[in-house]
Amino acid sequence: MASNNKASKRRAVVVGGVRTPFLKSFSDFTRIDTIGLGVAAVRGLLAQTDINTEELDSMVWSGVVLPGNSVNIGREIVFDAGLPPTLEATTITRACTSSLKSICLAAAAIERGEADAVIAGGSDSVSNAEVSMPPTFVHKAAPVVMSPKSKPMDYLKMMMTLNPRQDLVPRQPAVKERSTGELMGESAEKMGARNAITREAQDAFAVQSHKRAAEAVASGRFKDEIVPVDVPGGGKRIFADGLIRGDTSVAKLAKLRPAFAKCGNLTAGNSSPLTDGAAASLLMSEEKAKSLGIAPLAAIRSWSFDAVDPTDQMLMGPAISMPRALQRAGMTLADIDIIDIHEAFAAQVLSVLRMLASEAFAKTQLGMDKAFGEINPESINLHGGSISIGHPFAATGARMVTTMANELKLTGKATALLGICGAGGVSAGAVLEAV
Repeated sequence: MASNNKASKRRAVVVGGVRTPFLKSFSDFTRIDTIGLGVAAVRGLLAQTDINTEELDSMVWSGVVLPGNSVNIGREIVFDAGLPPTLEATTITRACTSSLKSICLAAAAIERGEADAVIAGGSDSVSNAEVSMPPTFVHKAAPVVMSPKSKPMDYLKMMMTLNPRQDLVPRQPAVKERSTGELMGESAEKMGARNAITREAQDAFAVQSHKRAAEAVASGRFKDEIVPVDVPGGGKRIFADGLIRGDTSVAKLAKLRPAFAKCGNLTAGNSSPLTDGAAASLLMSEEKAKSLGIAPLAAIRSWSFDAVDPTDQMLMGPAISMPRALQRAGMTLADIDIIDIHEAFAAQVLSVLRMLASEAFAKTQLGMDKAFGEINPESINLHGGSISIGHPFAATGARMVTTMANELKLTGKATALLGICGAGGVSAGAVLEAV
């Protein structure tokens, strides 16, 4: 999917964006599911923008850890957030690129004239990932449970056939790639080794992420982006992210054990943590925003969604999507003021930067005659990233769009380039421009 707004008569603009605090899974947000987190973000967005909900045309939401009883969580958020019940809502899933995809789908609808005001975003609650029973239990229990003719004796007979060890131990939710059987961290470990990314470089990048995020918090940079969330039953209100460690250091991270390989370089310190949270953006046509007296933050200039073979380097996709998004905008790296790349792992980000600087990669993967360009790790992710802030899978893209749109507005800079990798080898790139 691609867009080039130079050829479009309508332009989609971001007029608002918020997120919940991002917390470590199985902590204070454990009792709030993905729908509840989404509701908190959407209500915060409506309060921020003060828009009449009758002006909304649709919602495009996203999720990765979807609840089995309601996979169209966008529609449930419409109900629970008190939005008009006639508001159409769609839920999409595309691994870690999900909410950026939601935003670009909303932008595409606006560009085509199908909508004028759309809420887009995503939420995930790893704490509420559904734990399933073994297939052997399902095979034995389903015929009895699903039959309206089953009597107590049928249930008793079924229970007598169960093997406690084989049939009754719940299964851990799948975290491995279905196609390769690898954990994402295992893939990133191989990627780091292949691109000669040292442990020291990974830890240094992680420290940079934490310190910049801590500085952003201390300066109040995230104040207008984060909406507080009330914890059910405890009278507790969460105002801030819970994973940022501004006092960390390379020396501290060096003490951590490898997380995915016995002699590996990836640790809990240089990898993004399991996180609960939500983020929401409001997009409009420029004309709609002007008619409502709303000042846009930034415009969606272009995007590119791509995929690579997960058996190769599964997380290298941003090195393809970012150049393609720029190409579709009619721009080059020299035209970009700010770069923000999702930090699934420090090894993944540093590998992507190495690929972007490689002439061989440009020729074989991008069909370009020369390298995309060298990017200093210190010049990206100005306010930290997923390693420090956290990574609720379907919320990260919307978080990045909000922070970068605000950055363009606050600094007067002209352009921002975003890149995200995802499970299954998917990736995304997008260009934002000042309005």
